[in-house]
Amino acid sequence: MNPPSSSHASIVAALLWCSLSVGGAARAADNIAPPGFVSLFNGQDFAGWRVPAGDGGHWKVIDGAIDYDALSQAPGDKSLWSEREYGDFVLRVDWRIKETPYVNPNVPYILPDGTHARDVHGKELRLALPDSDSGIFIRGNGRYQVNIWCWPIGSGEMYGLRTDRNTSPELRAAVTPRTQADLPVGQWNRFEITVRGNTVTTVLNGKTVIPGATIPDLPPRGRLALQHHGGKNASGQWNSPPSLLQFKNIFMKELTTP
Repeated sequence: MNPPSSSHASIVAALLWCSLSVGGAARAADNIAPPGFVSLFNGQDFAGWRVPAGDGGHWKVIDGAIDYDALSQAPGDKSLWSEREYGDFVLRVDWRIKETPYVNPNVPYILPDGTHARDVHGKELRLALPDSDSGIFIRGNGRYQVNIWCWPIGSGEMYGLRTDRNTSPELRAAVTPRTQADLPVGQWNRFEITVRGNTVTTVLNGKTVIPGATIPDLPPRGRLALQHHGGKNASGQWNSPPSLLQFKNIFMKELTTP
């Protein structure tokens, strides 16, 4: 056999490069679970999920991804919930923000301890930034949400706990991201959320943003949800950061409680 030509070798190298993800692992087909996981989304329909009654088709599947336009017509809860409940697990979710048409005038400057920075007069520092907002509800309650948004602190924080006045300083710091690991708007990101007992660990794009927050009142089991946020006012303008997001590759590994 003749050795490959330089041009042939270049083609092979290019094909190999295209088959690799950022982390260097072979890229699997979308929505096909890796070993040890099961897929919670089949890329075709909402089997295993509960679309809110009266939604009007605003939660939909497009090109193998769950797509949301933040305009659900459901009269109550507009989030997309899993049919099953889960206890201890590892959850992988790919997500991307499609666009940020809303400028949020009140994005806080969040310090590493979870408190808001203030100026020399004691007034909280606020930023006006393009923003979209969603998240993953764990164990059946929006209080225990792993956030997705465009804040400088980065996605992965647990806003419902961090902003609760009854949260201890230690827990407030624990649910605040250690680093900003989001990719630019329009690109796909990957969460890996591990929930074991009362402890939540979140990795975003290979970086640990929540290294292990122990949450005393975390329920033992509950459903997952992809959060609805935002809407339009009577004049057709966004009234808060909308959930203009897509989700795919939703993989679950249930863990055995020791």
